[in-house]
Amino acid sequence: MLALENTGFSDTLVILGAAGLVIPAFARFRISPVIGFILVGLLAGPAALGALVPQYPWLYYFTISDPHSIEPFAEFGIILLLFSIGLELSFKRLWAMRALVFGVGAAELFGAGLILALVLYVTGLSATGSIGLGLALALSSTAIVLPIAGTTSPVGRAAFAMLLFEDLALVPIIFLLGAMAPAGAGDAGIWGLAMVVGKGLVTITVLFLGGRLLLPRMFGQAARTKSPELFLAASLLVVITASLATTAAGLSPIVGALIAGLLIAETEYHSEVDAITAPFKGLALGVFLITVGMQLDIRMLIERWPELLGASLVVMVVKVAVTMGLLRLSGARAGTAAETGVLMASPSETTLIVLGVAGTAGLITPATAGFWTTVTAIGLTATPLLAKAGQLLSRQIERRGAEMEEDLMPHDIGTVVIGFGRVGRTVADMLKRHGLPYLGVDADIDNVNAARRDGYHVLFGDVTRAELVDRLRLGHAKALILTMDDPVLTVHLTRRVRSWVPNLPIIARARDADHAAELYKAGATDAVPETLESSLQLSEALLVDLGVAVGPVIASVHEERDKMRKAIKEAAGLEREPRLRRVRREEAEA
Repeated sequence: MLALENTGFSDTLVILGAAGLVIPAFARFRISPVIGFILVGLLAGPAALGALVPQYPWLYYFTISDPHSIEPFAEFGIILLLFSIGLELSFKRLWAMRALVFGVGAAELFGAGLILALVLYVTGLSATGSIGLGLALALSSTAIVLPIAGTTSPVGRAAFAMLLFEDLALVPIIFLLGAMAPAGAGDAGIWGLAMVVGKGLVTITVLFLGGRLLLPRMFGQAARTKSPELFLAASLLVVITASLATTAAGLSPIVGALIAGLLIAETEYHSEVDAITAPFKGLALGVFLITVGMQLDIRMLIERWPELLGASLVVMVVKVAVTMGLLRLSGARAGTAAETGVLMASPSETTLIVLGVAGTAGLITPATAGFWTTVTAIGLTATPLLAKAGQLLSRQIERRGAEMEEDLMPHDIGTVVIGFGRVGRTVADMLKRHGLPYLGVDADIDNVNAARRDGYHVLFGDVTRAELVDRLRLGHAKALILTMDDPVLTVHLTRRVRSWVPNLPIIARARDADHAAELYKAGATDAVPETLESSLQLSEALLVDLGVAVGPVIASVHEERDKMRKAIKEAAGLEREPRLRRVRREEAEA
């Protein structure tokens, strides 16, 4: 057997085994891979199977013998994460978020930190220790939150703004704790902080100017070689150089990674860079999550679980309340504020850094640092579950608010569009183009929220509820459009509405000719089969590409459409033209 002090092949085996075997198993059961990586770290770490290596040497090959050996890879994973986030942004978008970053972000960090410090001080911790620990626990996890929320949704934008401020504030917080130490440097600490700020501004300026000049040329040369290896090497060189530059200036390396991503995002090569670095980011982030799992002490979990659970809940409740309140004051919707608050409730990977600094400075004891390290690891493990809970809470809040809006519907609603997915949006776009009023209705609160953000007039409502259909006042509507992808519900709703609004034009989306025939029998004015329209559009595109004049093509398409509709109506036993359409046609001809 190889000597136990052999290099880290066993650590590599554990990491690759987690990525290749454990995570797909979790994905099959729809469990977040974040939890999978953390559990691998817990089981393979020094507090579990790793502790049994002296008795069972063969376990060496299935455990991580030296937790510190993989920490550089974990840090690199966070750096690549921030780099990829920078690739999704732009300077214009970042500037537009400045109020959120330095307003809500600063208020969230220091507000939650102050409240947690007061709670800790009441429990008997010293004033300086309470401040240091409060600020540490107020931080939230960039590495876990942003992959869950993204940066484009309202929740993702709000979370990113606050997380960005926390990342920027990390180094000043560390210097502040050093100045607060019993044997702290005092004025020297403040002077050191000022020096870091000055050097940081100079470094960031140099990175911006140098990146603008050099990156397009460097990536252009790499692209001309058509070598993926060279392109990857150039990408990693940029992110590592930027991270080392900000580290040398006294800032966090993740600030340099974010700047590198922003600079590349302004070039035409950002999509290729993002794609080629994605596998490294995912694996390195998995290594980071394994290190989080190794922070969990099973013995402490068993012996002190009531205290750990209580401490975790206090931290989460404070952060949820502060984040929700600030986002609501800034104008965010109630559901967005609630989901963001719950998602950011747990502490951060940077909490572990601040705890280490506070312990080194003598602000807290090693036992206190160990306890709150376990609380932090518990919170990081629970973050995917918190994300699900936040989504459910958001939907409930938005659902309740939308139901209250039912009584506020305008009298002149024009056309009612039931079902507001891609088809419903297209119909609404055409109505808006011609200046016609409309009201969209959808039973999916996520669709409703997304449509409202894009400027559509949409109401949340479940049309299977008879009382909602009554409140739509379809007797005053100009037309009803049914775009739902539910054949049975579409037929049922058509029959119900036609029974009490006989003259209302009802245009319904049908799956095929048979479904269209059912809709005509139920009373639809028009039923549009998806298969019919797709075949006509294909034929139109083909004829135009073959050189046939557009006018005759459009005429033939209309003729074929009328012929198909007539055939469907005959199959449905409705050979006669509907009375409403006949009257309108005769009026138009007259």
